[in-house]
Amino acid sequence: MNSADPRPGTDRAARYTARVLAERATLLAALGDPAGHRRQVLDDLLRFNAGTDYGTAHGFARIRTLDEYRAAVPLQTYADLEPWIERSAAGEAGVLTADRPAVFFTSSGTTGAHKKIPVTPRFMRTTFFPFYYAAWAPLLRHFPEVLHRPDAVLNLKHDPLTRPPTTASGRPHVGASQVDFGETFGEPLSREPGTDAPWAALPVPVAAQDHLEKAYLRLRLAVAGDVRCVIGINPAMVAALPHQLRLWWPRIVKEIRDGTLGGLPHTAPDPARAAELERIADRFGTVRPAHVWPRMRSLFCWTTGLATLYLPRLREEFGPGVTVLPAPVAASEGPVAVALDRHACAGSPVVTASVYEFADADADLAPDTPTLLAEDLEPGRDYHVVFSHVGGLYRYAVGDVVRVVDRAHGVPRLAYAGRATRSDHAGERLRDAQVVRALSGALDATGLELHNAATRVESADGTARYTVAVAPTTPWHDDESAAFSARLDEGLARESPGYRSARATGRLAAPTALRLPADAFLRDWQDTVAGGVRPTQVKDRMFRQDPAAWARLVGPAATAPGSPPQEDAV
Repeated sequence: MNSADPRPGTDRAARYTARVLAERATLLAALGDPAGHRRQVLDDLLRFNAGTDYGTAHGFARIRTLDEYRAAVPLQTYADLEPWIERSAAGEAGVLTADRPAVFFTSSGTTGAHKKIPVTPRFMRTTFFPFYYAAWAPLLRHFPEVLHRPDAVLNLKHDPLTRPPTTASGRPHVGASQVDFGETFGEPLSREPGTDAPWAALPVPVAAQDHLEKAYLRLRLAVAGDVRCVIGINPAMVAALPHQLRLWWPRIVKEIRDGTLGGLPHTAPDPARAAELERIADRFGTVRPAHVWPRMRSLFCWTTGLATLYLPRLREEFGPGVTVLPAPVAASEGPVAVALDRHACAGSPVVTASVYEFADADADLAPDTPTLLAEDLEPGRDYHVVFSHVGGLYRYAVGDVVRVVDRAHGVPRLAYAGRATRSDHAGERLRDAQVVRALSGALDATGLELHNAATRVESADGTARYTVAVAPTTPWHDDESAAFSARLDEGLARESPGYRSARATGRLAAPTALRLPADAFLRDWQDTVAGGVRPTQVKDRMFRQDPAAWARLVGPAATAPGSPPQEDAV
């Protein structure tokens, strides 16, 4: 988002903050009438897209109520809409939306295939931008200094491309963080924090797919800055930063001393700063972001899912007083909820953006699955998210599960609970959120901590069981590991009746804990990015049934010398 501001000489930070707080105020006011805004959103998408091929096929012009809309349009996934989307991506007009998509956001689904999410100007104006601005309100209200100097924010997701890949019709097919919203949608104020930093546009050549080298170059430059905030959205990216800092430290210090960047001349040699950094490393032994950036104030990323297990310790890497603010509940396909205060994990539905429907997370979604509205949701329960918006996604099951944390401003407050994907080897039907809650309970009961975890079903001698790979923060003794496995077994049985039945009937044996080195998941993350996957898409994954991916995580390459994995059964 590097478009030139059309009003040079004005206080952009003040105007940006004013826009952010205004959008927050608008969303807060809208929460007073969620049903009215739902009707408005539905009426708008039906009228605007009535003449499209999809609208004609489903009788949009005749629909007047939400019940009629539900009857006319089935619940659907990306696979159901893909033929329509591919026609649009090929350049055909009037397929799903009345206005042509200006760009197609990319998103990797559970199969790893890259989706093409149509993004239209109307969608951006009515659905995306209000949520997008409001999402930064907690950060700017409480840490306004992040806008006062260009080197105050290290935005790990910002990755502009000069030659983006395109669809068959020539439209950009990129991640949301790779789009210049000012240039593409005429929204010059949309540059988010950190996108004007000295490292935002790299000053040396680097291949577009060399994501690790780009990360190194930005970190090398950021070490010379006064970073106050790290934006990652994907918490796995934030977790990787301290690891990368230590991994690349000798190279960083040498380049600062020599005045190079990526081996090329960049600035005047700075032996004084290099010596200062070396003294920091000598003093603390293990260099941390808190040592390099002592005025660090905040992290901005998702705070739920597997991140709940490692964020408390991760925050210490950045400084004991650092605040972690939750990124919004959203997907490439559209927003769901945005935090309007400093709640640790949950946000309010963006009622002006979409028609939201929900289904019990343990239900199998089908075209005719009954759905609930926001006012029907119960705190402490998990739900599938289904949304409809003017951008061409109708009754779209995004594949995410949310948990109702409480109610605020008269509506449910939602937290991301994980993907809807299930592990179901023997009827256990386990979801991400259930395993995370069971892991959290087992850790609390034993006093143990870990950096990350993943699981898969393995069979030996005809007996299937869950093997849970864990990366402990400190070594676990055998008796502690056995106690953890037992507590995990109990937790999974509480969370899932299917798991409880499978254990009682012998279809599943007790789970085992496979202890890995502390940095095993970080090295696996680095290897995946080195293989060409954008960092924003390398997320924590609970279920890892792919044998090659599992072997890469737990095999010899992930085992520190002298510290072999240990397996413990109940």
